Amino acid sequence: MTVMQHARIDTEEQILGLYRAHLSKGRATLAELFGSHMEVESSGSWLTTSDGERFLNTGGYGVFTMGARHPIVMDHVLRQLTTHPTATRILLEPTAARAAEALVSVMPPGLDRVHFALSGAEAVETGLKLARAGGRKRTVSMYGGYHGKTLGALSATAKEVYQKPFRPLVPDFLHIPFGDIDALRAELAAHPGEVCVILEPVQGEGGVIIPPKGYLKQVEEAVREFDGFLILDEIQTGFGRLGEWWGADIEGVVPDVLLAGKALGGGVLPVSAAVATRKAFRPFDKDPYVHTATFSGQPLLMAAVQGAIQAVQEENLIPRGRDLGERLLPRIAKIAQKNIPDLVVDVRGQGLLIGVELVEAGLAGELLIELFNHGVVANHSMNGSSVVRFTPPAILTETDVQFLLNAFDKATRDLVRHSAKMPEGGN
Repeated sequence: MTVMQHARIDTEEQILGLYRAHLSKGRATLAELFGSHMEVESSGSWLTTSDGERFLNTGGYGVFTMGARHPIVMDHVLRQLTTHPTATRILLEPTAARAAEALVSVMPPGLDRVHFALSGAEAVETGLKLARAGGRKRTVSMYGGYHGKTLGALSATAKEVYQKPFRPLVPDFLHIPFGDIDALRAELAAHPGEVCVILEPVQGEGGVIIPPKGYLKQVEEAVREFDGFLILDEIQTGFGRLGEWWGADIEGVVPDVLLAGKALGGGVLPVSAAVATRKAFRPFDKDPYVHTATFSGQPLLMAAVQGAIQAVQEENLIPRGRDLGERLLPRIAKIAQKNIPDLVVDVRGQGLLIGVELVEAGLAGELLIELFNHGVVANHSMNGSSVVRFTPPAILTETDVQFLLNAFDKATRDLVRHSAKMPEGGN
């Protein structure tokens, strides 16, 4: 590549054309709904577009718990990048060992075996394979749950629109209502010793669905009573998102496998992990080649994990995030009830996972655009299309908080004005 090619400046029109030609026409259309802005820089809680506009990032699907380019994470990553970014996978390699040690140190007790991967779906596949290798051939997941889109993970993701094009999926998967302990006990009792249960502490993509208090503990007790296998998918809810290290900690639950991801890479690199008990991990201990991946434990990624854990600990991001969530939730709810009482169904959340449910999906899309117009990036919910989701960083300053609340106030006021102009039944 020439120096001139390196120096060229991409325009939004050029990049939009490349999306249409080589990536996804659908993604290009979505980008146009948000004005075809092009993000080119990020730091902390803010991102910058090619035209110099700045946006408060409360989106990212839970990746940015410590913001973007956190200096502690970047220091770990840059040092590793300039020494040994990728390993042979044959010799001992210290960053993987130290990253596993660090991760286990913040896990519920008893979870001390780690398999690193890149994506959340890969971590899910790892957990499902451990369950199968341990004799649990039936898998129960929850309606509204989201576990990824590879074939095994998709089989656990109970969403018709995602599953239909790829059937037949993996057999012996059953979906039951989230929060219904009686339905779960019935399935476990019907097939003792054969069932793997996979669920999230809070359903993020489902629209921030919070189960009844004590439900997770009841799930754990039922699984143990009927000799099942429990996978807790904390890819989105873990690493401080719910105000504790893990959602499991809130009710003192210890699953057979806990899945981590998203924020695990410190908002810098893609990393996930399946962390298991010794008993659950036994098939992988017995044969180190039965489940492998070329980039599992890549030194550069492991440096990011170590940096992320250090950043959370040194900057007290768990209590900071918990306190921030406790302040944001009632203030967002108050604004919604004041400005859009007839358009909002509910405002709910736990920690820094906050959902605003509208009366229809079209309004949720409109609210996302209005928020963007006022300088805030948020997310939709893939299994709960009428819910706008905020997953802000734990590092928000008081100025950032006020900016978010002011933007939400303006966006909801604009939503009322624009929705009043819509034809009946239109979006």
